[in-house]
Amino acid sequence: MSRKLLALLTALVLALALGTYVYYRRTLAAVPVDPYALVPDDAVLVLSTHDHPTLVRHLQEVELWDNLTAVRYFQQGAGHLALADSLTGGGAARRRSGGILALLGRKLVITSVHVTSPTEFGVLYQIPLTRVGEYRQVRSLLETLGRDARYRLTTRDYEDQQLTILTERRSETSLTVLNYRNHLLVSATPSLVEAVVRRLAHPEAPTVLTAFASTDWRKLTGLDATLLVNYRRLPQFLDVLFRRDAHGQFDQLAGLVSEGLLGLKLAGSRAQLQGFSNPETTRGSLQQRLRGQPTQPLGLTAVLSNRTAMVLHLAADPARTWPRPKGAPADTLERTAALDSLRATFDGEMAVAYLAAPTASARPGRLAFVRCPAPARTERWLARLRRLNGNSPAFTKVGPYQVHPAGFQEAAVLGPLLRPAQPYAVEARPQASVLVGNYLVLSDELTLNGYLADVVASRTWAQNASQVAFLQETLPRARLSVFVDTRNSWNALLGVLTEERRAGLLRNEALFKRFPQIALQLVPADDEAAPEAQYFTQLLLRHPDLGPAVAQGSGAAANGRVLAFKYPLVGTPAVLPAVVVQDSARVLHYVSPENAVLWSDTLAGPAAGLALLPATGGGAGGLLLGAGSRLHLFANDGREVLPFPLNLPDTLRVAELVTAPSGAANEPARLLARTAGNSLLLLDARGRQFPGWQPKNLEFPLAGRPALLNVNGRDAVLVPLQNGYVYAFDGQGNLFPGFPLSMGARLAGDVLVQAGTTLGRTRFTVVNQHGELVTFTLSGDILSRKRVATWSRTARFRLVPDARGRAFVVTREDGGQLDVFLPGQAAPLLTQRFVTSGPKPVQLFDFGSGRRIVAITEPGPAHVFLYDAKGRLLGGAPLPSTGRGVGLTYDAATTTYQLVRAVGRELRRTELQLALP
Repeated sequence: MSRKLLALLTALVLALALGTYVYYRRTLAAVPVDPYALVPDDAVLVLSTHDHPTLVRHLQEVELWDNLTAVRYFQQGAGHLALADSLTGGGAARRRSGGILALLGRKLVITSVHVTSPTEFGVLYQIPLTRVGEYRQVRSLLETLGRDARYRLTTRDYEDQQLTILTERRSETSLTVLNYRNHLLVSATPSLVEAVVRRLAHPEAPTVLTAFASTDWRKLTGLDATLLVNYRRLPQFLDVLFRRDAHGQFDQLAGLVSEGLLGLKLAGSRAQLQGFSNPETTRGSLQQRLRGQPTQPLGLTAVLSNRTAMVLHLAADPARTWPRPKGAPADTLERTAALDSLRATFDGEMAVAYLAAPTASARPGRLAFVRCPAPARTERWLARLRRLNGNSPAFTKVGPYQVHPAGFQEAAVLGPLLRPAQPYAVEARPQASVLVGNYLVLSDELTLNGYLADVVASRTWAQNASQVAFLQETLPRARLSVFVDTRNSWNALLGVLTEERRAGLLRNEALFKRFPQIALQLVPADDEAAPEAQYFTQLLLRHPDLGPAVAQGSGAAANGRVLAFKYPLVGTPAVLPAVVVQDSARVLHYVSPENAVLWSDTLAGPAAGLALLPATGGGAGGLLLGAGSRLHLFANDGREVLPFPLNLPDTLRVAELVTAPSGAANEPARLLARTAGNSLLLLDARGRQFPGWQPKNLEFPLAGRPALLNVNGRDAVLVPLQNGYVYAFDGQGNLFPGFPLSMGARLAGDVLVQAGTTLGRTRFTVVNQHGELVTFTLSGDILSRKRVATWSRTARFRLVPDARGRAFVVTREDGGQLDVFLPGQAAPLLTQRFVTSGPKPVQLFDFGSGRRIVAITEPGPAHVFLYDAKGRLLGGAPLPSTGRGVGLTYDAATTTYQLVRAVGRELRRTELQLALP
């Protein structure tokens, strides 16, 4: 009986479990979870992302990815994942599956920001889990970290929901995780996850997206993400970031709209958010005061200084918007009437501008602008107020402008927008006024004098090409426009941030300054009385195009970056570590490691001998090169460093430029220029020419680059000629004893230099056309001859040193076959057959410890072959390259190579990760 009873109970339990499962699948699970119903109502910002592989690629293209991954919160999360990866031993499997990026995929991931205390804000992440394997992956990750001694994994119940807490023992920081119906909610702030649980008790309550429920942003093409903004909670959020007395104006301006939904697009050097915002309905808000007033264009461009850090531009008539501003002086009826008459001369455009602060502790200059359609009428009422006030008739003149004492505060005529307390504890300065064109400008006299000096010198936005290009991308008319220059506002921002946030801003300075130009604009609907009327909203973040290049998608080079220029690129990209390239219009471009063109300059001919000249002998260093009949030395900002450019005779054209230190601390570097006519000139970085080198003409063409060095205080120039002879000259142009020296056969290729302390210890290595490596000294002695490979009458040998002159390879080209030999090895490192004829430039990149790359460029088909230290072709196929060569660097910290090449008009950077041989 006991067995039958047990079987019956088992069957009942199974039937109950099956029934529960069927009920769950057909009732609860059949109703999909609204992910926005899991976001607490007090969210300030809600970011929704859908296509994460594309988002990451676009972040890389606009050069934000590296900056974002450098943020401390990102690095901490990456550190936890890397630790779990190493503990589970699943690094290779996770790399194959794509890791966290594969988990996110094309799911709807929601990130919300909430104010959690007067000094803190928290972030809540919501990630859906669509497969059982993903749930197991997350659970395995948490359990793996929980077993490690550095972490503690616990659980607790909160209102019938189980919360998982992962705590780092050293810092006692924790992550709280909730899995609600396969929606993973994660936050470092436990109260946010608890708020989600409380939100579950009210499933019918409006969500953060209810106001925009009719818009399905996932059906909109071309968007990288959407951002929901709760403007009503912005002042509370700003309290966390800034001192409370620093954002009063923004609190008032936020009264235009209540919430907004914006779509994000990342492209080139732009990040653009566009969408709609709902008008604020609260009584007495700024929206209620401005309703019905027309939008205005920014007419201030001719009177805004280039030192402007921020502009708050408002399409508002002060007299109509604030008919009786609080705090307006009313000591006499006559004075009050004069103020009202002055306000009646103003039009519907006003603005507040802040100038760049010299230091973080200094107060930024503040200027108030208001448009005056009839400046003469405005001036009469200003003079009337000065007389009523008893002000002196004296004034200060800056150029054609007269600065008078105002006799009233800005808020008395422009309304409460200018009354918020200043974030700097300084004594209020007397107000002054000046008419600049059709605008009345109010500020203190010191600020006005500096501002007017900029206007007189035409240092204004209208004369700034970068600002003009920026404004052309903004909306032509708006009710509210906020323009920010992050470079000019840096010190002012440091001054108003709370102490807790200032260090974070300094750590992420590069991220903040990535987009120097920012514009937020709100444009009301044509019919504001309509129930569905909304503000069109645009937030534009722009990095100015400092040169004729535009960042583009990487295309085939999915792990790289592309910069497209106006004209095709020529020559070989020089990596110094900035990349220097020249286009077919002879314009030289200086490209930063962040892939931005810092400066461009037009040269008189092809750039030759690109190299960094160190600062020696009291002279400045910079980028050295030759072009046409000139030698140039450029500073980092593109300015020519005096006494450069050095002017050579007009009949000469620089084909090669070599530099070497002088050997004495107070002496300038030596420069050796080879001309297209096979002549040599020796001079120093101060422009002093050496006797015997004016110029020195050679009987035969050079076989390769000449060598310039200093041996024990003596200048030496080694010149290999194609006829098989090597010449060595001193600083006076005289031959060293033992030279010219015969190498036994014709020469081709460069010379490997091993500098020594004496002439006898200074060694050179060349290869002749009999396939012999010849090593000799500067005293004229041949030390050795070694045959590299068999030779024939049609074979051509070249010696190819690496850029640092520490290693070399020898190439043998015979017909359509090219062999590359390492010194001391009889068998070739690699052999490559070509269909095309003509020279095939070979480059050697040797970074030590077996990290060696050989690059062979085939100009005809326009591609480059890359081989590793074992002679294996990387990628199994050549890469496109239209230049004469490529650039390659190695980062030991990340063990990655960066390949730089020209492909038509594009400069491409590609990251390579190779295993050691």
